[in-house]
Amino acid sequence: MRKSVTALMKSICVIGSLNVDMVAAVERFPQPGETLTADGYSIYFGGKGGNQAIALGKLGANVKMVGKVGDDIHGHDYIRHLRMNGVDVSGIHTEKGAATGTAMIWVDRQGENQIVVSPGANGCMQTSDIDAMWEELVQSDLFLFQLEIPIGTVAYAVKRLKQAGKTIVLDPAPASQLPEAIFRYIDYMTPNETEVRYYAGKQDRYVYQLKEAAGSLIRRGVGTVIAKAGENGAYLIRDAELSHIDAYPTQAIDTTGAGDSFNAGFAYALASGFEVNEAVRIGNAVGALSVRQVGAQSAMPTREELDRFLETYRRGIKQ
Repeated sequence: MRKSVTALMKSICVIGSLNVDMVAAVERFPQPGETLTADGYSIYFGGKGGNQAIALGKLGANVKMVGKVGDDIHGHDYIRHLRMNGVDVSGIHTEKGAATGTAMIWVDRQGENQIVVSPGANGCMQTSDIDAMWEELVQSDLFLFQLEIPIGTVAYAVKRLKQAGKTIVLDPAPASQLPEAIFRYIDYMTPNETEVRYYAGKQDRYVYQLKEAAGSLIRRGVGTVIAKAGENGAYLIRDAELSHIDAYPTQAIDTTGAGDSFNAGFAYALASGFEVNEAVRIGNAVGALSVRQVGAQSAMPTREELDRFLETYRRGIKQ
């Protein structure tokens, strides 16, 4: 990244989920009714909100996390973990009588994953919580949302914050039915290829159909759609134009946090003043770095690692 980060960098707030990830490494995914023996088992901090906040903290962003954890050891440890990674935790609340959200993840030998989530305290995030911390929230400039807290709360916060002049980035995962009115308040929507077709009601995999699907979201009010395409990079769709932005070549070991890493890199670049095309490229780079080892947050790069990766890649292109 050639721009220097200064005190003028915009502040970022992540509003979303905080989970404990229980990850089993398997040779392949089980068939219905089948029991497999795992090659290994680990516990990590996760949740799409927490992942994005940690990724931003490791990149050196001015980032605040807003969400809920349970009144248990996982919740207390998670808050400490976020703080140690440079995240402002003043917006995290402990929900009495609730467990911290849990995600059960299977990762196969090709690095692909399957995930089942129990929301726990994440499901307790209400519109009243947004109201209660409103004065604190509006101190941030750019907001990242996902869909692992109640949809009604996301829609309420997105609308109110956009009306307050804030920049809204929505990672619409897991794919869920959204109220029609929410789309007009979204500046940047970052679905993967499956999700963009889900929201547009399209199933065809060809690029021109992707453009059509993303275009339907823009006609509903979304400012810009960035369709994440994994090893194929990302497609940037705004107005009537589609641009393809190449991925960085990498050897994928575990793709669990790749989408969250992309979103963090993209938001970080926007907050640093980069234009959207370059912000997508930086998102691609952060995503590529994040899949090189097992675990979501532990694999996310620091700012120094990102700079070194981009510089090495630039030198390789010049040779």
